[in-house]
Amino acid sequence: MSEPTSTRNLDQYGHAELPWSRARDVLVADTPTADLTFFVATVRPDGRPHTAGVGAVWVDDALHFVGGPGTRRSRNLAVNPACSISVRLRGLDLVLEGEAHRVTDPEVLERVAEVYRTGGWPATVEGDALTAPFTAPSAGPPPWHLYRLTLRTAFGVASAEPHGATRWDFAH
Repeated sequence: MSEPTSTRNLDQYGHAELPWSRARDVLVADTPTADLTFFVATVRPDGRPHTAGVGAVWVDDALHFVGGPGTRRSRNLAVNPACSISVRLRGLDLVLEGEAHRVTDPEVLERVAEVYRTGGWPATVEGDALTAPFTAPSAGPPPWHLYRLTLRTAFGVASAEPHGATRWDFAH
């Protein structure tokens, strides 16, 4: 994904566009060690929204998160991969929109598990999923499917200097 294909300044007070690197750099630096809760919004088969808090990590230039196969989020994503993920980062409120697809590649699973371990969650690869002695109640019982967000659009609103609000679009 790397860089956005287009940006749009949404700030109404004259601040400059925010660079995507500001959001990306905080995601790289703060996941998984900072105390961040990401909220994943998916769509139920009947069209109603569903939102759940998750622990997410930025690995290989993408956001990854887990969900047990029986969770509402995983069941929704199996039918409709469209989702949005929101988080308050250091100095920046961020919304990421795109599609989340299950990751089963053993090398990617191991890289993501290693990043989770650096943050204190002792994740290991078991088959085509992750497992650990504990997790958040919203993840459901192990093993957990790993999802990678394919980013389409992101919105950032700076809560610290330099202020601003920007939309970033990504081509795929």
